[in-house]
Amino acid sequence: MLYEIRLHGRGGQGVVTAANLIAEAAVLEGLESQAIPFFGAERRGSPVVSYVRISDKPIRIHSKVEEPDIVIVFDEKLMSIVNVLEGLKDNGILVINSSRKPSELNLPKKVTVVTVNASSIVIKLGLVVAGWPLVNTAMLGAFSRVFKLISLEAFERAIRNHWSGKAAELNIKAMKEAYNNTTIGR
Repeated sequence: MLYEIRLHGRGGQGVVTAANLIAEAAVLEGLESQAIPFFGAERRGSPVVSYVRISDKPIRIHSKVEEPDIVIVFDEKLMSIVNVLEGLKDNGILVINSSRKPSELNLPKKVTVVTVNASSIVIKLGLVVAGWPLVNTAMLGAFSRVFKLISLEAFERAIRNHWSGKAAELNIKAMKEAYNNTTIGR
């Protein structure tokens, strides 16, 4: 089975890093994967998108994801300027960094809406650079709650491959706290 994932965020939130961590964690689980960043000369705060494919078989295509199974939104405010639902498959999953419950977002009933207040979690932990909460690893925790093919342990190993010491520990803590505070709705 091929799973396609699209990540939306703003420059500086770790969207590209999150895509790479998802792909790496998938490989650690024995799956095939690819991460495809899509950005130009964006500056901090500008909309950024990245793509991930995960499969149990070799992946032969290498292009942007047009019809994702899962969309991950790092900043709820992007939903007013970017059509994050574009191409999302019926019965797809939408994971949003939001302080609201899924039912409060008034989204189509055909998708499963998942929310987590990732910003609050990372601000509390001090994972902020130049005023921007680095929500990438917290969003991985929420993603892991609904995408059961990649364990928290695989994400933890991928995080430790990218950071060490206090940075690794804080990112792992953000991921686990988000996992435990994710709300899944319709």
